[in-house]
Amino acid sequence: MTYAGSRVMRDADSHLMELPDFLARNVESSMSAWIPSLDDIRLADIGTQMREFQGHKGHSEDTVEQLVALGDNLTRGSKWHGALGAFNGTERGIALDLLGFRQQVVFSSFCATKIFGTSDPIAMYAAAAAHNRSMAEFCGCDERLIGVGMAPLDDVERAHGLLDEALALGLRAIWIPSRAPGGRSPGHPDHDTFWRRLSENQVPFIQHVGSSTLSIPDPWMNDGIEGRQTARGGAEVIGSKDLTVIFQAAQRFISVMVLDGVLERHPDLKGGVIELGAGWVPDTIRRLDHAVDIWARSEPHLAEFERKPSEQFHDQLRFTPYPFENVGQLMSESCPELYLFSSDYPHAEGGRDPIKRFDSALELRSEKDQSLFYEGNFRTLYR
Repeated sequence: MTYAGSRVMRDADSHLMELPDFLARNVESSMSAWIPSLDDIRLADIGTQMREFQGHKGHSEDTVEQLVALGDNLTRGSKWHGALGAFNGTERGIALDLLGFRQQVVFSSFCATKIFGTSDPIAMYAAAAAHNRSMAEFCGCDERLIGVGMAPLDDVERAHGLLDEALALGLRAIWIPSRAPGGRSPGHPDHDTFWRRLSENQVPFIQHVGSSTLSIPDPWMNDGIEGRQTARGGAEVIGSKDLTVIFQAAQRFISVMVLDGVLERHPDLKGGVIELGAGWVPDTIRRLDHAVDIWARSEPHLAEFERKPSEQFHDQLRFTPYPFENVGQLMSESCPELYLFSSDYPHAEGGRDPIKRFDSALELRSEKDQSLFYEGNFRTLYR
């Protein structure tokens, strides 16, 4: 028996745990001085684990044997670098056998803030290229793994170069920062060719945690109470206040894409918003439908839409709720076609038993809706 049991499941969010040389080992030699270091990761014990496994290609045979012995309880075992398949693609294939997921999307864990957060374009694009090559190495070990590449849109020509290589490497999704790229809206005509190429190649764009700053600005943390603790700096990275705003940059990015007509112009383009929760989605859809209705006269391009924003969301966008969110209720407030299952393996915030929590929220939904959540909507996004 696997963790998924007899059901067909596809996992929209998992992670590899980078080792310190993840970027360095696949950077062009002429660019090696430009890429950011991963040696300064200090999150709880994660940084210690990263350095402990430096130079290792995988876990020891004894460790693999112990982890495999967990069987369908694998999600209750070690997390981070200590998990089966955390940094070795062949091991991840063994983990998938135990988890029972038909496919699994793989994101890096620490590179996004390093790559998307730099203001140096040379460093940004050299590191993104190195990231994509290392991601392809990891996912090339098992055809069930779907690797996610990075391509910041700030420099249009360089972005196309990254996309060319990512497609050649077999990566099947492109992670994009949540900012206005190069001081432009994502709906700027300069980006239209990029969106068209994603559409033609049936490769979705992705907004994921790490696409923008994770934290609420520091002044909001100044509550004047000496010694008050925050979860920041621990393994979870964010604290309670951060959770309230973590989705806002992606919400803005998606909303602007809709109102600028990107999804209308490219009806086959797909996009996923991953590990940013989904409780905000129904209200965003309502707001966008209202925006088009109210401003159609003063902003005439909105009146030209053949599909409402709600229809564009239904056809082209997908979202992963957190396990503590009631996905059944979200379906009732919007539609069942929007939401995807994700395990977040092997991150701790995915929990010990995400399927149990999602099953509880879906208990009153039909078998069709449950199948859409666990598998069908994934297949729409990753065609």
